[in-house]
Amino acid sequence: MAQFIQLVEQDKKSIDDGLLAGLTAPQASTSPKYLYDALGSKLFEAICELPEYYPTRTEAGIFAKHAQEMAQAIGVGTTLIDLGAGNCAKAAKLFPHLQPAQYVPIDISVEFLRDAVSRLQQQFPAIDMIGVGMDFSMDLQLPESVRSEKRLFFYPGSSIGNFAPDEALTFLQQIKAACTQGGAADGGLLIGVDLVKENSILDAAYDDALGVTASFNLNLLLHLNRLLDADFDLREWRHRGFFNDKLSRIEMHLEAASDQTVRWPNGVRRFEHGERIHTENSYKYTHQSFISLLTEAGFEKVTTWTDPQQWFMVCHAHAA
Repeated sequence: MAQFIQLVEQDKKSIDDGLLAGLTAPQASTSPKYLYDALGSKLFEAICELPEYYPTRTEAGIFAKHAQEMAQAIGVGTTLIDLGAGNCAKAAKLFPHLQPAQYVPIDISVEFLRDAVSRLQQQFPAIDMIGVGMDFSMDLQLPESVRSEKRLFFYPGSSIGNFAPDEALTFLQQIKAACTQGGAADGGLLIGVDLVKENSILDAAYDDALGVTASFNLNLLLHLNRLLDADFDLREWRHRGFFNDKLSRIEMHLEAASDQTVRWPNGVRRFEHGERIHTENSYKYTHQSFISLLTEAGFEKVTTWTDPQQWFMVCHAHAA
């Protein structure tokens, strides 16, 4: 039976303080992690099925075609640590190839993860599974029950793009340190990275015709209403998603459709028509720029796999 560990109970005051600091800043913003409550996680699953949203199917195609090569580069019997595991489906497809000794899915959406791990353990009863509910963007100190041998951190979906480049470097350095924690050897990273491409393809992927991405973004306001006891009116906000050429990143915003005042206990913010809340970035890399970032973070022996259109890249790197 799968274990489940909620490593740190989220401190409501620190969550409130962080959210309010972002919402009351001159340029209002929130962390993208607040997009992923239970409903947000389900909406993101739906986004991954959209025709415009190429990252999921392109990355899946790379894994399907090259999984055996990846297994040869990585070796079997790893401690597979799945960062932002969601429904665990991506990692599960690699189980027959990687044959992990232990699977450790980590996600901030605790209830969603608990259900996913329970279902997966029934399908793969021979694999030791420990689900961990934690915010890994803040801390990568893992429970003692997580094996130190052959740690393979799995970070698919180009989620590394949510970090600004300097933050991405720091995060990759933390992963590298966790790979070699306690003097362990043979650690590594298997990571998906979205590559720079035509603006029209990028814009459509984050502003789909069906409006699922808009719902995903707007659901953030429902989450904020619950967390802060705020009174955001979803009908008065619009989704905006587009590629910023200068900064090589997709930006997602929520834009006020009218002048309005939002209230919460002990606080208030006036939003003018057209004013935005910056909710997410997704940085896009070139092949070489990301390999350079891995090298700077302390990884070596980088192997890469891409799709025929060079839209997406999967990298395996050893912890030096």
